Amino acid sequence: MIKNLWYGILDAREIKGDKPIGVTRLGEKLVLWRSKDGSINCIYDQCCHRGAALRAGKILHDTVRCPFHGFAYDTSGKVVLIPANGSSMPVPERYHVHAYRVVEKYGFIWLWNGSYTDELPEIPFFPHLRQGFTYGSFSEVWPVHYTRAIENQLDVVHLPFVHTNSIGRGNKTLVNGPVATWEDNCMTFYVNNVADNGVTVPLKPEEIQNYRNLFHLQFQMPNIWQNIISDDIRIVAVFAPIDDTNTRIYLRFYQKFMKIPVLRQIVNSMSNISNKYILHQDRRVVLTQIPKKTDLKMGENLIQGDAPIIEYRKRRASLRGET
Repeated sequence: MIKNLWYGILDAREIKGDKPIGVTRLGEKLVLWRSKDGSINCIYDQCCHRGAALRAGKILHDTVRCPFHGFAYDTSGKVVLIPANGSSMPVPERYHVHAYRVVEKYGFIWLWNGSYTDELPEIPFFPHLRQGFTYGSFSEVWPVHYTRAIENQLDVVHLPFVHTNSIGRGNKTLVNGPVATWEDNCMTFYVNNVADNGVTVPLKPEEIQNYRNLFHLQFQMPNIWQNIISDDIRIVAVFAPIDDTNTRIYLRFYQKFMKIPVLRQIVNSMSNISNKYILHQDRRVVLTQIPKKTDLKMGENLIQGDAPIIEYRKRRASLRGET
């Protein structure tokens, strides 16, 4: 995983009431819970006493209690009570687990994969979507590394083959460019696919004029993507890494064209039908790819149309200190 970046890891609605939730993210077993003030807490999901999973415990006075012997962990991961020793007995410093910095924002839970400090950068969510939109959403697990799942959404070549009867209609197999640009850690890639007439040669990226007027998508490092369908409609995916072979994908349909509350809810709910259908067209192929994880240098013969994938691999390698 890339250090010192915010990762989207959960839909905020998954953390309900006063019950802890246990998940595996970025290869770490985590337990999360809400304090009375609604804030989110996250610590390592294994008691430092006898190794029991804290997710099976209870929340009491903003602490999570181990289900085995009642050890109480505060939001910093420190044990503040060992019941067998009595409430008057101080708890030695060695009784603690790692705490993770998490924030609830834009309907997601974000985990900081780096040093636990007070000065952290802004959550890297797409600015246009931060207010004014409502959404419908669902999630599912794919048995692949999150890089494979991400690269599927950066792939502009596969549309007429994988999505023949949906978003790939028109048999637009010839790929001009595409043009990929970066602003900080956000990549925008501009797409111009056309039908092959047997004569036309694909334009190189530098040959495409006025490319900013083309249909485009964005990917924000390390794990969020959006399809900019129009000013009023977007599709967003968060690729939450579980471990090296599994990823939970959170897919949302954002819209602001429907203002009537009841109809807005219907539109948002119905969006899941088409989004699931399209995503499962991708899933059928991506799950067959070998290996399950991608890297900057691997045994693939990439083509010009793979520019967004190449750009992603380069940026990821750079952020990981591999280049």
